[in-house]
Amino acid sequence: MVGTANGSRTPVTPRQAFSVVNGGQDPGIRSGPGSIAGSDCGGIEFTREEVEALLNMKIRTKDKFNLKEKCEIMMEYIKKLRMCVRWFQEFEGELSIEHEKLKKMFESAEKKSNDMEMLMNAKEEELNSIIMELRTNYANLQDKFTKEETDKLAAIQTLMTEKDARLSAERSQASLTEDLEKALRESSSANQKIISLNDMYKRLQEYNTSLQQYNSKLQTELNQTSETLKNVEREKAALTENLSNLRGYHDAQQDQLTNTKASLEETMKLKDGLVSEVGCLRGDLQQVRDDRDRQLALVQELSAEVSQYKECTGKSAAELGTLTSRSIELEATCTLQSETIRKLQEELATAQKKLEISDISSVETRIGYEEQKKVNSELQIRLVEAESKVIEGEALRKKLHNTILELKGNIRVFCRVRPLLSDDGIDNVTKTISFPTTTEALGRGIEVVQHGQTHPFMFDKVFTPQSSQEEVFVEISQLVQSALDGYKVCIFAYGQTGSGKTHTMMGTPGSYDDKGLIPRSLEQIFEAREKLKEQGWKYEMQVSMLEIYNETIRDLLSSNKYSSTDSGNKQQYAIKHDSNGNTSVADLTIVDVRSSKEVAFLLNRAAQSRSVGKTQMNEQSSRSHFVFTLRISGVNETMEQHVQGVLNLIDLAGSERLSKSGSTGDRLKETQAINKSLSSLTDVIFALAKKEEHVPYRNSKLTYLLQPCLGGDSKTLMVVNVSPAQSSVNESLCSLRFAARVNACEISIPRRQTSMRYLEPRLSYG
Repeated sequence: MVGTANGSRTPVTPRQAFSVVNGGQDPGIRSGPGSIAGSDCGGIEFTREEVEALLNMKIRTKDKFNLKEKCEIMMEYIKKLRMCVRWFQEFEGELSIEHEKLKKMFESAEKKSNDMEMLMNAKEEELNSIIMELRTNYANLQDKFTKEETDKLAAIQTLMTEKDARLSAERSQASLTEDLEKALRESSSANQKIISLNDMYKRLQEYNTSLQQYNSKLQTELNQTSETLKNVEREKAALTENLSNLRGYHDAQQDQLTNTKASLEETMKLKDGLVSEVGCLRGDLQQVRDDRDRQLALVQELSAEVSQYKECTGKSAAELGTLTSRSIELEATCTLQSETIRKLQEELATAQKKLEISDISSVETRIGYEEQKKVNSELQIRLVEAESKVIEGEALRKKLHNTILELKGNIRVFCRVRPLLSDDGIDNVTKTISFPTTTEALGRGIEVVQHGQTHPFMFDKVFTPQSSQEEVFVEISQLVQSALDGYKVCIFAYGQTGSGKTHTMMGTPGSYDDKGLIPRSLEQIFEAREKLKEQGWKYEMQVSMLEIYNETIRDLLSSNKYSSTDSGNKQQYAIKHDSNGNTSVADLTIVDVRSSKEVAFLLNRAAQSRSVGKTQMNEQSSRSHFVFTLRISGVNETMEQHVQGVLNLIDLAGSERLSKSGSTGDRLKETQAINKSLSSLTDVIFALAKKEEHVPYRNSKLTYLLQPCLGGDSKTLMVVNVSPAQSSVNESLCSLRFAARVNACEISIPRRQTSMRYLEPRLSYG
């Protein structure tokens, strides 16, 4: 730090110390906190100008041969230099003490964060147990309430059944009463009919008697007429005898004869009158006889009707007896039903009392349920608050962890284990990979078992085979967002052949849920660009895609796919790094893009051009390293800010053993080139981990292209993919050990690029 006796000066060491303390910057030497008691500096402080003046000071004397004066000046100069050096040492000591204090504060903060996390986990477990107990109580109360509701419904159903039975009994009694009244009415009407028939029979007998009397009277009159006729005939005989006797007296008694003739004529007239009267009487007699016959027929009919009525009366009497017995039975049934109704009314009263009791119990249960529900809601709110605090604590822990990693400059490493496949064989019954569940290692730890020995590893995040593409992307979404904020971001997938690297980065074509990190990152960036438009930001984006195949760069967006392999074009696609850490590839096709659909089209085009091949380890093995680059240029004229970000998404080819892959011919050359480039990547990582002065970036095209990501100021994330198959346990251990080395590497702190540099589009895509 000071010059030698002959006056030479080496000011490099104190400047390096200040450079280290100030994080690579040189803000200038400022005044310290104060003088230290007992020091030779005596409270003297040095500024940068004084130090530079002291270092640049040239010793001159009036007489160059006056050695004494020259020696005194030299001693004074050495004294000043010693004071300056001593002040530098004291200042450096104070800075180291302050650094130790900050380190202790950081450790205490980290310890507090861990304690808070443990406390939160304990609180969460306690709340989970309380919630489980409350849920059990709630379920019991719900069952009890359901049971009481069921009993209540059963009682109501029984009551309704009894009411229906009572109503049906009342209806039956009413119908029986109506039948009885109807039978009584029919019986009374039958009795009235019998009485009227008896009266009619009596009237008919009286009419028959009167007819017989009239008939006897007519017979008497007929007899009298016959006797009169006989008397007339006797008188005629007597007159005839007198005429014969009086013939002698004819002449004498002519007048008497005339008179007699006149009397005879009158008698003949009387006779004719009597004969006509007898004819009339005979006609009347015949009519009377006919009337008598009719009356006799009518009497016979009436007698038949009377007999029928007597039979009907007998039947009605029998029916009346039947109805009477039925009425007695119905009265007995009504009595029984009345008794049943009385019992049902008593049971109904008892059921109503039970129902009232059950209603009171139900109300009490409902009140208890409502109170328990309120307690549950309060506990739920407390649980939500606790969960939000846990989430906030976890977010704070992640933020602090990311801040620590950014301050340390470490490369972040995520580990993803793919699910077991049917092609992995039957030797995968034994579990080779497990995930610890302790608080410290949950979600970050992974253990691999080999020959009965467990090898534990810890990374920034570990994804189980059940993790979806969405869950993986959520963890890297903030890192992708940094590209829009002006940072250089690099995400690359590493692992053996068939471990799921290409699936993680590209996903399954045509499946929305299985989209990989590259399509999801592009969708997020373009969505965020649309949202940032409202804040005045305007972004221009450019895409390039290349692959490194057999240590040769191929442009996947070029129309001439294999132009780099031609003998005349071996100098094409040269990799260049500028002083700002930006990387460019000469003559590489760069396409302006305006939407994620355009990028998806370009990705499909690049995927068709990428080199793939079949090996014994993978049906479609990637035979090259795929590099996707998105350059972002953002301008905000209102805020007068300009940002430039770069997003590199890399799908490395899989490492494989020749004994397993069975590669021959071109596949053998590809495997050798892939293993060589990955071996160069390992050498670079080991050199960075050991902090060697020389890092062999130029040993392969891959490491030289990734130089800003591995040793620059980029935010870098490595996703190591692991196969859970037992046959791949050796390769899985190698990949995890390499990932652990990568995670321990320290690179420069990520720096935001705010200087404006407009990108010149090479090819417009519309």
